[in-house]
Amino acid sequence: NMNFLPGIWWSLALVLVWATPPVTSSWWYMGAVGSSRVMCDNVPGLVSRQRQLCRRHPEAMLSIGRGVAAWTAECQHQFRRHRWDCNALERGQRLLGRVLLRSSRESAFVHAISSAGVVFAITRACSQGELKSCSCDPKKKGSAKDSKGHFDWGGCSDNIDYGIKFARAFVDAKERKGKDARALMNLHNNRAGRKAVKRFLKQECKCHGVSGSCTLRTCWLAMADFRKTGDYLWKKYNGAIQVVMNQDGTGFTVANKKFKKPTKNDLVYFESSPDYCIRDRDVGSLGTAGRVCNQSSRGMDSCEVMCCGRGYDTSRVSRVTKCECKFHWCCAVRCQDCLEVVDIHTCKAPKSAAWISRT
Repeated sequence: NMNFLPGIWWSLALVLVWATPPVTSSWWYMGAVGSSRVMCDNVPGLVSRQRQLCRRHPEAMLSIGRGVAAWTAECQHQFRRHRWDCNALERGQRLLGRVLLRSSRESAFVHAISSAGVVFAITRACSQGELKSCSCDPKKKGSAKDSKGHFDWGGCSDNIDYGIKFARAFVDAKERKGKDARALMNLHNNRAGRKAVKRFLKQECKCHGVSGSCTLRTCWLAMADFRKTGDYLWKKYNGAIQVVMNQDGTGFTVANKKFKKPTKNDLVYFESSPDYCIRDRDVGSLGTAGRVCNQSSRGMDSCEVMCCGRGYDTSRVSRVTKCECKFHWCCAVRCQDCLEVVDIHTCKAPKSAAWISRT
């Protein structure tokens, strides 16, 4: 089954970010756009529709490459205190692919956050004038009214609708080739990710008038920091709804009738997650051996939970921290360097730390 995304994301990250010179370099102007067919044909894992979009919008692929970096960092931030910490991304596409093939909560989150990352990157590129196919939101012109009164649209409103449209066309293309349950699940979670970015679009204004009297306001719409999208999707991950296909194969129904029907904003999954305690290639688990745990926590990062009952090792380390910080008028904060001795707790390895593989 090819209905999973790591091949695309890793290829774009490697080929388009590390191997491609910046847009401002002479290389770009000397025919990179003209040779987009060569570049796009060398990105493995793309379906025909994605290759068409790549050839038509090669500069957008560079933006998507930056989006890959943004969503992987956000995924790792959100899962930093959990047994599965999203660092399977660093071990290559095969390991992450195993996670996504399970149709679990983790798979749902990765599809949503990666789709959101493309929306965010394309929309930002539009506003910064990096794409020929879009610019600022053309609909935000003239005068308008809100709860504070009248204002004029000005500045550069983020063209979120274009970002969503492009992300839907590019990211969903691979799923639309499949008609199975996993494809429907991925399409649902992709859409939830796109909607999450738009949820945090906010109106910003600048006042004009004598002494800032605000007799005239100029406003524009801007995306919030990507962390807000990540935090929102993290809440949706924790409240993700387990579903099964309905009888006609066109949608979902809840697996447990006690739970509400999922909305378009909810994340959905089919299979329960493994515990991720040990290294297991089949489920994409790196295990928790060597992970730092929090001895005083009662949450997922506690040594009891993180180490899966195997116990932990404690080592005493010295580190330099900033201390005795004082504010000096005007306007600086000066600190001393202090040596601090702390205990670091790391999870013990299981008796057999080798990779488990059932295939």
